Amino acid sequence: MKSLFGSRAELDRLRRELDECRSEITVARAREERLAAAVEMAPIGLVVVDEAGREVLRSRAARLGSHAEVLLDEALEELLRDALGGAIAQRRLELFGPPQRVLLISTVPLGGHGAMAVIDDVSERARLDAVRTDFIANISHELKTPVGALAVLAETLVDNDDLAVAHRLAGKMMSEAYRVSATIDDLLELSRIELGGRGEAEVVSLAAVFGEVAARHRLPAETAGVTLQVGPGNGLAVVGDRLQLVSAVSNLVDNAVKYTDRGGTVAVRAQAAGGAVEIEVCDTGVGIPARDIDRVFERFYRVDRARSRDTGGTGLGLAIVRHVANNHGGEVSVHSREGEGSTFTLRIPIDDETEGTA
Repeated sequence: MKSLFGSRAELDRLRRELDECRSEITVARAREERLAAAVEMAPIGLVVVDEAGREVLRSRAARLGSHAEVLLDEALEELLRDALGGAIAQRRLELFGPPQRVLLISTVPLGGHGAMAVIDDVSERARLDAVRTDFIANISHELKTPVGALAVLAETLVDNDDLAVAHRLAGKMMSEAYRVSATIDDLLELSRIELGGRGEAEVVSLAAVFGEVAARHRLPAETAGVTLQVGPGNGLAVVGDRLQLVSAVSNLVDNAVKYTDRGGTVAVRAQAAGGAVEIEVCDTGVGIPARDIDRVFERFYRVDRARSRDTGGTGLGLAIVRHVANNHGGEVSVHSREGEGSTFTLRIPIDDETEGTA
């Protein structure tokens, strides 16, 4: 028996083909949705235009918002126009923010089917490159200065027969040699802390940390005419690397003593606050100008270079403190006013196993 559409067998075949088409369409749609979701969540920005230059796809990472997207769109329009003509191009776009960002835009033609732009946010890479460049320049300067002074002093010493002058020159040579040694020691400690992460985790009593810090700095503080007041630790403890924690608090105290005038006070205390231990090092020293607050934790950054030279500072102490804080999941901050002293706060989260530890 035949219908208007042919035999029953033909109808069954058509139904099967229709079902297969529907299945293929469903699979294609699912594949398209997965691709669209993957593009949307991609960590780099993607923009695709058709052969007429109309935008057909833009991932979430390619949407910057505010005026930054306007600047990005201007660069994309020019580069994608060239890509539609068959050219491959790349441009570095610096956006001064806030926040400050550096984007690397690469465009390629899609073989007569439009063009694609890839937007890579290289802000962190650019920042690290700048830090690395500054570090190399700074360490070169920090070591070249005392080494050059040693060479000059040695030449003077060779050509001098006066015993008193020789003793004075030898003393200056020792001072410059100690400065080089201190810089190298701080660099090695900073490297160890950076590479070692949190290190050997143990329950560390703040009373023990404060005791060791007091033993290290009591005599230098007395020599500088500064009163050092170290609290008992209030029975607090944290889980972490004892050597790193001692190093961090010691660097804060060392910094405070160096920048506090004779007759001043440096106080070290601790308290529990909001699931963390806060270690405060307060001084009545010269304070920090507002323009320098955001940079004091950078390697080799000095608020007062002349004074740092006099006190033998290497400019690495606060960078070490910052890395210790990061290694322990904490943070370090500073509150200061020029001429009124500074308070540095090292905040370390309290582990469950240290709750209530005396």
